[in-house]
Amino acid sequence: MTDVVTAGADTGQVVKRKPGRPDVDGVDGELVARLVEQARTAGLQLTGEGGLLQQLTKRVLESALEGEITDPLGYDKGDPAGKNGGNSRNGVRGKTVLTEVGPVDVEVPRDRDGRFEPQIVRKCQRRLSGVEDMVISLSAKGLTTGEIQAHLAEVYGADVSRQTISTITDKVVEAMTEWQNRPLDPVYPVIFLDAIHVKIRDGKVANRPIYIALAVTVEGTRDILGLWAGDGGEGAKFWLQVLTEVKNRGVADACMVVCDGLKGLPEAIETTWPLAVVQTCVIHLLRNSFRYAGRQHWDGIARALRPVYTAPTEASAKERFAEFADAWGGRYPAIVRLWDKAWPEFVPFLTFDAEIRTVVCSTNAIESVNARIRRAVRARGHFPNEAAALKCVYLAVMSLDPTGQGRRRWTMRWKPALNAFEMTFEGRLSAGRK
Repeated sequence: MTDVVTAGADTGQVVKRKPGRPDVDGVDGELVARLVEQARTAGLQLTGEGGLLQQLTKRVLESALEGEITDPLGYDKGDPAGKNGGNSRNGVRGKTVLTEVGPVDVEVPRDRDGRFEPQIVRKCQRRLSGVEDMVISLSAKGLTTGEIQAHLAEVYGADVSRQTISTITDKVVEAMTEWQNRPLDPVYPVIFLDAIHVKIRDGKVANRPIYIALAVTVEGTRDILGLWAGDGGEGAKFWLQVLTEVKNRGVADACMVVCDGLKGLPEAIETTWPLAVVQTCVIHLLRNSFRYAGRQHWDGIARALRPVYTAPTEASAKERFAEFADAWGGRYPAIVRLWDKAWPEFVPFLTFDAEIRTVVCSTNAIESVNARIRRAVRARGHFPNEAAALKCVYLAVMSLDPTGQGRRRWTMRWKPALNAFEMTFEGRLSAGRK
């Protein structure tokens, strides 16, 4: 391999470096290469206990701490200027810090007056922030405290108690409270409402609903408005409390609200936003229909109902539903009654353009969020209390799109629909852009 020769700008010194080994972010690539080579020659592992990364972390931390204490004292370590100059160095104290490369023993310098407050490794601090981020990330993926404890012990050789792990994740509660009470946009084109159930051990293990409101902004981004823990089965009365809170946080209008067929929910939505169009989720309506039918007839019922919700107009949908009632009403009259009752909230999407129809006919937009939440919840089994359940769900929600790719896909998918919303709900979306 041919060396690349460059000249130093200030000294004129000729510097040789290997192609493909440029300095990155100020890190000397050749120095790193020499350190790795020395470690291999000495038989030193790069990772693991006593490995090169641990030793480097120790050196870097201690060097940074020495730099921190030099500033307030006004002299370097070993400098005679520090003698008889008032406050001075007073040895070191040892402590073990948990880092992303495992436990590292560091020597923290002290001063005689006890005024030195290190910032890189603070007093009483036993973990660097990267470790706390790792614990929160693992918790968001659904790992229990025991599983996180085992992971840290196996991968990093770190003995971290379950209580410590729980304490780390508890730090998100303050952020969750701030997020839950943040101001919202004045108007949203669509708001999706749904609830999932979690098991909470409150005297006895019981299913409790977690209410979720997800909105599409006027820019086409996804915005989860909040999470609320209910005190029993899912009910329209509690939804009214949720919607009232959302309105009080600044949401003056919503063009459409998509929800399941819960009794009383359309009235709660109308009370909150009188101009909102309420759309019952077609998927929920189909699932509820199957509850009244034998398993052997599900496929036939699904085929017979498909022309109803894919009809080009409401009049055509009525004709197709009449055909369904003639074919299946005698065997399953409860399904016919179900659709008749839900008809006013089922048909609104049929009056819109295809761009709007495809995104508001169901709560599929929120199902991907629910799937991530359920995965985290299933890993826990059940929760000791409501706060623990909400913390788990919040962490799962905050880790939905770590790369930002989902946000871009979401925006591209909603762009055609939002253009149609502009024409259909003329003037109502402009308030969201002020």
